[in-house]
Amino acid sequence: MPVTIRAPNLPTPQDALQRADASDEDMSDDDLPTAASGTSIVTPGETITSDPQWMRGHGTYVPPSTTTIVSTVAGHLHKTNKLLSVQALRARYSPEIGDLVVGRIVSVGTKKWSVDIAAPMLASLPLSAINLPGGILRRRTAVDELNIRTFFSEGDLLVAEVQSLHQDNTASLHTRSLKYGKLRNGLFTSLSGAGGGVLSRRGGVVRSKRQTFTLNTAAGEVDVVLGVNGYIFISAHAAKTGSGTADGKDVGITRLEEAVSETLYSSQNDDMTPAIMGEITRVSTLIRGLAAAGRRVDEDVIVKVYEGAVELEAEEKSLGIKGGEKGVGAVGVVEAVLERLELGG
Repeated sequence: MPVTIRAPNLPTPQDALQRADASDEDMSDDDLPTAASGTSIVTPGETITSDPQWMRGHGTYVPPSTTTIVSTVAGHLHKTNKLLSVQALRARYSPEIGDLVVGRIVSVGTKKWSVDIAAPMLASLPLSAINLPGGILRRRTAVDELNIRTFFSEGDLLVAEVQSLHQDNTASLHTRSLKYGKLRNGLFTSLSGAGGGVLSRRGGVVRSKRQTFTLNTAAGEVDVVLGVNGYIFISAHAAKTGSGTADGKDVGITRLEEAVSETLYSSQNDDMTPAIMGEITRVSTLIRGLAAAGRRVDEDVIVKVYEGAVELEAEEKSLGIKGGEKGVGAVGVVEAVLERLELGG
C-alpha cells in the first residue's frame, strides 16, 4: 500500500497579529499574544501574515512578487511595532562588540589566529591585538611572526573580547588585558545553542556586568569565566605573582609585560589537589544543570546554587544518605536547590 505524505495543517498566528495591531507600542515577550493554538511558536515555511503593512525581520522571508511573510526558522514570533521577527529556539552565537568570549584556536596563520567562538564563522585574533613580552607598545617584527606559534597554538583555549565586526559578520578579537589570554588549570564546558542571550529567557549564559568572577569553595577559590558565546571555563584561582604584586599592589601599565611574561603564554598546568579538582567538576556540573533546567546562568545564580548544593549534600550526609542513592542528576539537584531557595525567599 503506497504511503501518502500530506502537508500538516498548522495554525497560523494571523489572529495574534490582528490582536497585536491594536497597539503600536513595543511589547515585551511576555505580553505577546498567542496564536490560535495557544502558542507563539512558528515552524520553518509557515506563513505568518500576508498583510503588506508588516515588515519582515530576522528569521523571516518574503517570496518574490508576494507580500507574504514566511518563517525561515523554528522559534518564537516577536513583534516590535510593525516589525515581525522570529527568535530561533536554537541558534549559534551572534557576536557583538564588547562581548567577552571563550574560544579555541583552530589554525595559526602568518599574522593571526583563527578562533572557534561558537559563531557561524571563525573569529580572527591578529598578532597586533595581543600583549607581547618586552613592552606593550613595541612594534611587531618578523621574529614575532616566526614565533607566532609560541604564543598560541592549535587547541589552546583563550578568553578574549570582541573588538570589531567585519561586513561578513566575522569577529575580530583582542587580548590586551591581564584578565584576557590563555586559559589553563581548569575545565572547559560548552553550552551549545545557549550562548549570547539566544536562550536568555529559557536558560543559558546571559550578558551581565561581570562575566568573570571568583567563587569561594570548601577546597579553595575557583575562577569562573562565563563566555557570552556559551563556552565556559572553570579553573583554580591563580594568585598574582611577579614583580609589583608581592605587596598587594596592582601592576602598573608600564610594567604589565614584565610581570606576566613568564606565565602569560605557558601551556603547562600547575599542580592541583584532588579537592580543588572535585570542586571545579561540581561547579561545572551545576552550570550544565542550570542550562538543562532552562535557567539563566550568571554569577548570582551560580553562587546561590553552589551554596545550596553544598548545604543539601551536608544534610544528606547527616541523614546517612550516600550520593547517588536517589539517582538524582545535575538537573534534579539544581531544581531541588532552586525550589528550596524560592520557598525560603
